[in-house]
Amino acid sequence: MLAIDNLASRYGRIEVLHGISLDVRKGEIVTLVGSNGAGKTTLLRAISGVQPVASGSIRFNHQVIDRWRPHHRVARGIAQVPEGRQVFAPLSVDVNLRLGARVRRDSDVGSDLDEIYTMFPALAERRNIEAGTLSGGQQQMLAIGRALMARPKLLLLDEPSMGLAPLLVAQIFATIELLKARGLTILLVEQNARVALAIADRAYVIETGRIVITGTGKALLNDHRVRSAYLGV
Repeated sequence: MLAIDNLASRYGRIEVLHGISLDVRKGEIVTLVGSNGAGKTTLLRAISGVQPVASGSIRFNHQVIDRWRPHHRVARGIAQVPEGRQVFAPLSVDVNLRLGARVRRDSDVGSDLDEIYTMFPALAERRNIEAGTLSGGQQQMLAIGRALMARPKLLLLDEPSMGLAPLLVAQIFATIELLKARGLTILLVEQNARVALAIADRAYVIETGRIVITGTGKALLNDHRVRSAYLGV
C-alpha cells in the first residue's frame, strides 16, 4: 500500500532523513521505533505532505504522491493523527469530528459519526462541549476519531500514548488493534516500544534519520540491540 524509496528531507539546509526506505502492506500494523529527534515525526509529515521531500519517492497504491498537496492525500486515503492531538480547542467535539470528513463528497457523514461515538462513548457524552476542555485521553480519542472520519485506507499515528495514564494507554492500543481487525492499515510511531512492537506485524528502527534495524514486531522485541536501547533490558 505504501512504498517509500530512498527518501530524504530537510529543514532548511539540515537534512534530517537520509535515504529512508520502507513499505507498509495492506492490513498491517507497522511500527516505527526511535528516540526523540530520530526523524519519526518528520517521516510521517513527509507522507502526509506537510513536510517537503528533497529526493526519493513516496508511492501510495502504486501512485507516486510525493508532490501531491496534503488535502489530495487525505482525499485518496491517507489520514494522520498528529503528535500532541492538535484538536481545534474552541470548537465542539462534534464539529471537530465533522471537520475530519471535510474532503469527503458523500453524504453519509452521520452514520460515521454514530460509529465514532459508539467506539468512544466518552466523546458521545461530550459531543457539544469545547474540545479544549477534554482530558488528554479524550482528546486523543477525538484526534483518532477525526482522522477516521476521512475514511482512510492508511492511518498514520504519531505518539498516540504520549502523556496518558497506563489505563488509557491500554484503551488506545486496544482501539488500534480493533481498527486493524476491521481492515485498516496503520503506520504507528510510538516511544512505548514494548507495547508498540507487541501489536506490530513488522517494525523499523530509525536512528538519526536512517533505518538501522527491520524485522517482525516479535523479532525486534527479542533483538538485544532493541531491548538495550528502547526497552531498558
